[in-house]
Amino acid sequence: MKYPKYPYYSSKEECKQVPVPFPPQAQSVHPGLEYLMNPRPISENPTYKAANKLKGKVAIITGGDSGIGRAVAYSFAKEGANLVIPYYNEHEDANETKARIEQLGQQCLLLPGDLTDERHVQFVIQQTIQTFGRLDILVNNHAVQYRSESILDISNEQFDRTFKTNIYAYFYLTKAALPYLKKGSSVIMTTSVTAYEGHEQLLDYSSTQGARVAFIRSLSLTLAHKGIRVNGVAPGPIWTPLTVSTFIPEEVSVFGNTTPMKRAGQPFELAPAYVYLASNDSKYVTGQVLHVNGGMITSS
Repeated sequence: MKYPKYPYYSSKEECKQVPVPFPPQAQSVHPGLEYLMNPRPISENPTYKAANKLKGKVAIITGGDSGIGRAVAYSFAKEGANLVIPYYNEHEDANETKARIEQLGQQCLLLPGDLTDERHVQFVIQQTIQTFGRLDILVNNHAVQYRSESILDISNEQFDRTFKTNIYAYFYLTKAALPYLKKGSSVIMTTSVTAYEGHEQLLDYSSTQGARVAFIRSLSLTLAHKGIRVNGVAPGPIWTPLTVSTFIPEEVSVFGNTTPMKRAGQPFELAPAYVYLASNDSKYVTGQVLHVNGGMITSS
């Protein structure tokens, strides 16, 4: 299979130039397509120094086709892990990610489909075990969000879809993966600063993020005796396809400006937090949420 060229591959200079301006733009497709964004999110730090922290391990990263998930996949690959990437239907983004992982010398299995369907979740786990024979790390990362001015604008269908995507699927995946996880395994869940601060235009999304925090804390208690760690990462505003598929163009152009650092984050800036939680560096850490949010004050 011939893979696309890599216009998104980041140079040292690009990483140093953060922040970059965001021209007004929007996408009507949810949860968005990275290859259409301008500028492309910075998914990889060329100066990242890997140390084989995940050598020989197998990780599932949902939503690893783009955004934060892509950045985490690249860092995991550099640390020696093979990747399984369940994603919805963003095939061009997914193929770009797979090609880069293979350039880094690791294997990548792409599994498109709807993770709100428990049968598909079972298929994802079965394919992982059939292909690699093991599962060491589960990163629940995918999400949808829809901008609404009022609770009156949120349909029951939208509310249901948001919860099924953002929390039901996390439950399905963790439950299906658990029989294959063992002592030393790690479950990592992406939540959000909105779980702690709320968001006036993302009521249903913010509610699912609060549910994720409670899920992280409760699940960590139930799995501690098995030696399986459960933690999370709560990003602030990060330049990903979710941004351009959610907000209006005028809001996109000032995205992240309200943080103390006065800018949005780039996906590569979160990846080391996931590596830390996936590796033995954090072997005495469970039930915790790391905040990577540009200085926004939260109550952990």
